[in-house]
Amino acid sequence: MIRSKDEPALAGADMWTQLRELTAARIGLARSGASLATAPLLEFRLAHARARDAVHAELDLTRLSADLAPFDLPVLALASAAADNRIYLMRPDLGRSLAPASDSALAPHAGEYDLVFVISGGLSAQAAQNHAAPVLAQVVPQLQTEGWRIAPLVIVLRGRVAVGDRVAHFLRADCAAVLIGERPGLSAPDSMGAYVTWQPSARTTDAERNCISNIRPGGIAYADAAFKLVHLLRAVRSRRLSGVKLKDQSMSLALSEPPRQP
Repeated sequence: MIRSKDEPALAGADMWTQLRELTAARIGLARSGASLATAPLLEFRLAHARARDAVHAELDLTRLSADLAPFDLPVLALASAAADNRIYLMRPDLGRSLAPASDSALAPHAGEYDLVFVISGGLSAQAAQNHAAPVLAQVVPQLQTEGWRIAPLVIVLRGRVAVGDRVAHFLRADCAAVLIGERPGLSAPDSMGAYVTWQPSARTTDAERNCISNIRPGGIAYADAAFKLVHLLRAVRSRRLSGVKLKDQSMSLALSEPPRQP
């Protein structure tokens, strides 16, 4: 059988097309000589611009507070010690501390709580803006039916993960769950992470946290993220620890349960 000289190229192109359906990674990109072809080059530059925009964006406090209002919990809007976004990006340490005025804002709400949720833009404000409320909409009611004492919801402008340690300390919450925008990539500028820490303090390290990463419609869907977060919080409270000593077993539980609705 005589094969056309074009057939290998067509077969190769079809292979890459099928593989691209399985991943958002840039694979098998068209080239022009030694350079990328115009179309993938422009797509790359657009993705890079979106990632840069995500890093420099700020949370819309009014909109986010309105999105969190249906949970029937007080919503507190605070700020980190980073006065603006430029300082926040250059001084990560300031994003881990609260602004001085935040202490007095938290003081009237201090009590004995099992859990405090902290929402911050991190390095992708649009991630927290868009994904925090839909996840909490499935997590908060479930925990409330189980009798969890949930502190006021706290929004922190320009906060890092460790700012949740300070919030939990001032509110006297046993556990902190920080929903925060993750560092944007070229395939996902709007990925949110959920970091859970048992009895956080100023000496808490990242090894003492559990993380659910890549929460977004194109990654871990809201229903799946909520399921994993509820399971993780139950395990943290039951075993009174978090971090590398606590393994995520939610996948084995998910396989034994009926499918969840999105």
